[in-house]
Amino acid sequence: MANKRQFDFIGKKKYFFIFSSVLIAVILACSFIMGVKLDIQFKGGTLVTYSYEGTLDSASIKELTERVIDKRVSVNMKDGLQGMNSFEIVLTEDEGLSAEKQSELTTMLESAYANQKVALLSNSSVNPIIGKEFFAKSMVAVGFAALVLVIYIAFRFKKISGWSAGVMAVAALLNDLITVFGVFVIFRIPLDYNFIAVLLTILGYSINDTIVIYDRIRENNRLYGKSLSRAELVNNSINETLSRTISTTISTLIAMVTITVVALVMHVDSIMSFAFPMTIGLISGTYTTICLAGPLWVTWQDHKEKKNKSK
Repeated sequence: MANKRQFDFIGKKKYFFIFSSVLIAVILACSFIMGVKLDIQFKGGTLVTYSYEGTLDSASIKELTERVIDKRVSVNMKDGLQGMNSFEIVLTEDEGLSAEKQSELTTMLESAYANQKVALLSNSSVNPIIGKEFFAKSMVAVGFAALVLVIYIAFRFKKISGWSAGVMAVAALLNDLITVFGVFVIFRIPLDYNFIAVLLTILGYSINDTIVIYDRIRENNRLYGKSLSRAELVNNSINETLSRTISTTISTLIAMVTITVVALVMHVDSIMSFAFPMTIGLISGTYTTICLAGPLWVTWQDHKEKKNKSK
């Protein structure tokens, strides 16, 4: 095993730590500078949906709508896969739409886009309190899932200091969650229910690969004992599972990239806001599994050992 050519992940750990720290700092800075866009599900407002045929331009719809109702709006195109095309006009909670203005807007759109046969599908008002409660409960679910993961890893890998292994695995997962959050912020994707779905999916996907590495560390620890240093033990274990981790990620990425491209071409925003962040999250999950979880555990164990010796 020692003669095999291997990448020194543990030896390069400081570069991984610096990269992750800079990445997190940039994302947090962008969230303060650029602001975080919230979907109507979380901030509340009025949502008016129209169907149409053929093709329409969101910019022209936005310009016409703002001229009619004299309020800022956003327009989301929902091109259907089976000929059922629609678009949404979204107004924030403090800029509601009266029945008179809605009727005026509908008449204007039907007249301006007579060839496209624009027709009103629905009109709804969203209470932001419901969305905020859902968001809060989802964050509690993410926190509870992280706690369960720590406990599970602690008992399953107790022969290799399972509690610290669990905590370091969750610490590495924070990099993935912040990265996904950064995708929504930087690419101006409104935070909606898809954001919660991506977080929970990445949480499960990334920890799965980390557990595979921990399992190999435990096995190699049983086989080689103290003949290998802690750094060598973890480094060899990461390299032995490297091809499996990368192959799994590539196969999953092929599917997610395909979905992202189709959603982009077909202008299906509801799928795009899940598939694209999920793609980046998969890449981040692979990085944290290989480059952060194991090195963090080694750093913590070395620190604890050094501290005990000093006592």
